[in-house]
Formats: sequence, structure tokens, C-alpha cells
Amino acid sequence: MTDRVFINAVGIDGTPQALAVRDGRILAIGAELPPLDAAEVIDLRGHLVLPGFVDGHIHLDKSFVGDRWHSHRPAATLRERLAIEKRELADAPPIEGRADALIAQAAAFGTVAMRSHVDVDATTGLANLHAVMAAREKWRGIVDIQLVAFPQAGVISCPGTLPLLEAAVREGAEVVGGIDPSTLDGDAEGQLDGIFGIADRLGAKIDIHLHEPDMAGVEQLGRIAARTKARGLAGRVAVSHAYALGDVGQQALDEIARKLADAGVAIMTNAPGDRAFPPVLRLREAGVRVFAGNDNIQDTWWPYGNGDMLQRAMLIGYRSGFYTDAELLAALELASSAGAAVLGLEGYGLRPGNEATFVALPAPNGPAAVAAAPAQRFLFRKGEPVGQAAACFGRAVRQPAA
Repeated sequence: MTDRVFINAVGIDGTPQALAVRDGRILAIGAELPPLDAAEVIDLRGHLVLPGFVDGHIHLDKSFVGDRWHSHRPAATLRERLAIEKRELADAPPIEGRADALIAQAAAFGTVAMRSHVDVDATTGLANLHAVMAAREKWRGIVDIQLVAFPQAGVISCPGTLPLLEAAVREGAEVVGGIDPSTLDGDAEGQLDGIFGIADRLGAKIDIHLHEPDMAGVEQLGRIAARTKARGLAGRVAVSHAYALGDVGQQALDEIARKLADAGVAIMTNAPGDRAFPPVLRLREAGVRVFAGNDNIQDTWWPYGNGDMLQRAMLIGYRSGFYTDAELLAALELASSAGAAVLGLEGYGLRPGNEATFVALPAPNGPAAVAAAPAQRFLFRKGEPVGQAAACFGRAVRQPAA
């Protein structure tokens, strides 16, 4: 028996669409479905249907969502910023509650998966990781949360951090992180040796924060690509931010893009407001997988953000100068299927056999959704309406058997 049929939906290209769902999974999808007996029918009334969003880079342990408003405090250096962060977080409510509040907010906007970087260093230990793991457990089966052991204070320059990164992976972090191997640690080879060594030993993925500018950053990307290729880690390594890709000229960009594509290194961008950032389309044309994340949300680094990945896609498109439908759809892909591929999500997307988890929103097609980022969202998990969707679309009518 088919459990439920969703009619009068609109697909990403603006064409009519209907979905048949059985046991929480998509049985069929298309403009017209074959006759289905004894099914409950839900009329989506012309709403656009999209797969859930994927946040490829977020910091659940840093956000003040769920707490009072914290006015931003300027800092002249990275070390000063880290000191401010530690002081303010020490006076904030426990991490688990704040992380839970941010996950809930992101989920309400339609996020179904995220990769969270969590601070692990010799002063923090594994406390942040354990707190975020506890929050993650509450959302198991609703939001898929992948954790990165993130050495915010450095690896080599913060003695004792490297063994803690390995311990974090052994305790449940799926990804080992890194940060600015030259400018923060002063020892690129040492940091990369340590990070790639953990990945080799424990089968972890790698995601490195890279803020290093200009050709110095490009050279760092070259080191990462070379190690990735030599160790056969294609598809398992990502570099977050990679600002240098937005700093350099076309020839240098094309050369490093070829190396990244050949090695299978992905690039994450959130299109930050005060910095050049990777040219999305040029990298994609070269074969580099580019994905998106919100990064910091209302914390000591900056006061912006709400966890909405559709809004993030709009900001990436806006800052990139995307105007055509194809360009806007590329921004949408960064916030959905591209991130799903990097995280390694199985059964993601609106295809037969996959879980019937999707977002319905008032837009005529995918490009229009990115351009306007409508705030109204209706969520369906495993074919069941959630929250406001239950109130607006929960009255299903059973179609009589033929």
C-alpha cells in the first residue's frame, strides 16, 4: 500500500511535481504519478519542494543562540580574539543547551545535516566535544551532525593538542581539523604531518581552516593537495574558507584549481562579508567540489547569522554576482547536494528509494527561492508533516481504492 501522495508541488525547475511515499521513503516522483489506491493525499498548494539543506561548516560550541545578546567586542589579533572568546564563553550557559538551541533553529529552517567544528586543544581538552556530542544525541535521526576536532588555538603552537585531536577522533569525531599551518603554527609540515597521520591511522576525514592570504595560501593549498593525492584520500579532505583563492590572479587560480580537482580536495565557503573568497563558478568549472556553511553564528567572532542555509545560498549568490537561473541554482547546490556529498550522506535527495524528508516553501522554482530566501518553511520528515506543516498540511484525504 502507498501511504501518502503529495500533489500540486513544484519542482526545482518550476514544473509540476508529485511525490508518492511508502513507509517514509519516496516511492515515485514526477509530474504525473500512476494511479495509487487507498493513499492519503496531501495538497501542497503550489509550494516548491526541495531536499533538506546541508550546513557544511558551523560552530555549535561557540554560538550564543539560546543565551542573551552579546555585544561584539573588537580584537586586533587572532590571539586577542581567542582570549575574548574564552572569557565570554566561560560566563555563558553550558554548551549543550546553546548547541541544542542552534540545532533547533537550523532545523526549523530546513537543515537536515551539518558539519560542526568543535574546539579541541590543550586548554579546552575534550569538554566541548563531549557537550556537543550530548546535544547531537538529542537530534539523532532528525539532523545528521558530523563533528570535526578543531584545533582553534593551533596544533604545534599549542603543545599537547595533537594527542587530544587523536583522542577526539577515537571518541566519536569523524573529522580531524587543522588551522593556518604556517601563519598560526609556524610549522606547516609539522601540522600537516600530524593531521594526515591521524586520518591515516583512524580513517578520519580532514577539514582544515585556511585563512592564509595570497600566494602563501595558494602554496598551502598545494601542500594539502599533494598530501591528499599521495595518501589516496580523494573525496575525504576539505579546506574551509581558502581566502587565498579570491586573492590571486587568474593564472595562479587555474593552476591550483587543477591540483585541487586532481587530488579530490573540496572547498567550503560562507562568502564572508569583509573578505575576498573563492570564486565559486570558476572552481566548479575546473572540477573542484565547492560547498557552503554558515560558519560562526552570533558568537564572539561576529554577531550575524541565524542558521538558515537558504539565506546563506542567497548571500553567496549576492556576493558572487550571480544573476542567471543557472548561477542561482549553483548557489543552491552549495547549500544542499554539494555539502551532502562532502559529508558522505547516504540516501540524500528527492529520488525514489530515499527518505521522504523535504522542505516546502512559497517560491515558483529553485532560482527564485535563492533570490528571495522566503522565511516561511514547511518541513516533512519521512513523509510526515512537522511543526507548522502539520497545522497547514496535516489534513490528509484518503483516496478511495479503485
